[in-house]
Amino acid sequence: MKRKHIFALLAISLFAFVGCEDLDTLPEGDIITSSQKEDVVTNDPAKAEAGVNAIFAQFTTYMPNEDALGASRHNDFGYPSVMLFTDNNGQDMVSDNNGYNWTGNNLEFSDRDYTSNESQILWNDMYSIIFTANNVVGSIDPATEDPTTQFYLAQGLAARSFSYWVLAQLYQFNYVGHESDPCVPLITNENSDEAALLGSPRSTVGEIYTQILADINAAVTLLESAEENGMMRADKRYVNLAVAYGLRARVNLTMQKWSDAAADATKAIEVSDATPAAIEDVNKPAFWTVDESNWMWGIIISETDDVVSSGIVNWISHMGSLNYGYANYSGGKQINKVLFESIPETDVRKGWFLDENGISDNLSSDQEDFMVEYGYVPYTQVKFAPYKNEVGTSINSNDIPLMRIEEMYLIKAEAEAMSGGDGTATLTSFVQTYRDPSYSFSGGDVQEEVFHQRRIELWGEGLNWFDIMRLNKGVDRRGGAYPNANMIFNIAPESDILLWRIPEAEVQANRALNEGDNNPSAPVPTPVADL
Repeated sequence: MKRKHIFALLAISLFAFVGCEDLDTLPEGDIITSSQKEDVVTNDPAKAEAGVNAIFAQFTTYMPNEDALGASRHNDFGYPSVMLFTDNNGQDMVSDNNGYNWTGNNLEFSDRDYTSNESQILWNDMYSIIFTANNVVGSIDPATEDPTTQFYLAQGLAARSFSYWVLAQLYQFNYVGHESDPCVPLITNENSDEAALLGSPRSTVGEIYTQILADINAAVTLLESAEENGMMRADKRYVNLAVAYGLRARVNLTMQKWSDAAADATKAIEVSDATPAAIEDVNKPAFWTVDESNWMWGIIISETDDVVSSGIVNWISHMGSLNYGYANYSGGKQINKVLFESIPETDVRKGWFLDENGISDNLSSDQEDFMVEYGYVPYTQVKFAPYKNEVGTSINSNDIPLMRIEEMYLIKAEAEAMSGGDGTATLTSFVQTYRDPSYSFSGGDVQEEVFHQRRIELWGEGLNWFDIMRLNKGVDRRGGAYPNANMIFNIAPESDILLWRIPEAEVQANRALNEGDNNPSAPVPTPVADL
């Protein structure tokens, strides 16, 4: 008999966050209905607030999959794990697959084995967010006119929309041309009980995007009303109206709804209180706190969080060059050499990485000494500062960016160009003003140039893979200075290996799935000669 694997696991995860005050159980332990949940929220909005906080707690969790995996994995810490997995699948994040590097399986694509730890971590992390989001959405009357509950409902809808947008681009190719292809199971608050009992088949790409758009459209409407009536987010872990427009801009960009994407990006810029980081803001290591003016949305990490007290089981431990962590011994993360060499000397972002001589003009003498002490190689990133800018700190409490306002300008430029507008002017104005006063671009492929700018600007922020998939790119690592010859690949677009497979545990547990429903099993790529 198939077990209700994923639903049992997620119920345990949610209970750990909201305990006896959750929205699924009465104090005596009985399960309550959706209408009863709505009554609970109406009488005590704090219950909805607890559910919303549970959603964003799922974004950063210390080893949430330890029981499911039967092992303690130091690359298991919530959504930032997904960011690391996907960035290392691509061609722009280079690292040495040595004994301290937890992203080796991602570099070599053995993570695509449906029994891999990474396969289970990614699936469970995304559906954990969906489960908690469903819990919130199902507890609030969608017709509510109370600004506070409108805000809470919008959080659940936006988080669910975001999660399915991520999943859709990991388990199937780009939207256009694949609308009828199988994607992932669609589980909402409306069908979750049935799914737990009977299982849930893979919905099509089109069906998933219909839900994604319905959720984010509703979130935008709710947040417009909530904010007009004075309900504002407490901090940047929550989705506000600008972030909701930003999320919808991403979705429309992925669906090639160019005019809508341009309009949403423009609206996000207009209503956001975020402003692009100036050259003098990023001519030094930065990007460590949501308090930076250019952050729209981020994962807020507290010093008391388990991922921090663990010392090394956190995102910046693996990513950071200037703090204490795995990167000190794994050799850190480097930018692709070809990409680095394409950055003009006049562009401040050149200093986000060590050059071929191991030097960056963005570093202080203390930071330079630290990089030398740990023997970091050329092209290593110094984009991300250590916590509180304290070189060598072992307090790895860096916040993690989920959306910056700079992305909106790049979406706007691409979408304008693809819909017949003047994307060149938007792109040129942005880069000249905020990154490289000497920048010029004319007469070329604007979409390709924006892709190039996104690779530089958003490096290391967990977004590159989505560009690879939506633009139908392959993965060409030749010339990138990968230190391991067996990881130099030239993978063609739409190769089977680019898709993740539904984990074996889910196939076995989900009554509506069988082996034939999964994405094809593909061997790891064959290495090619370097350039």
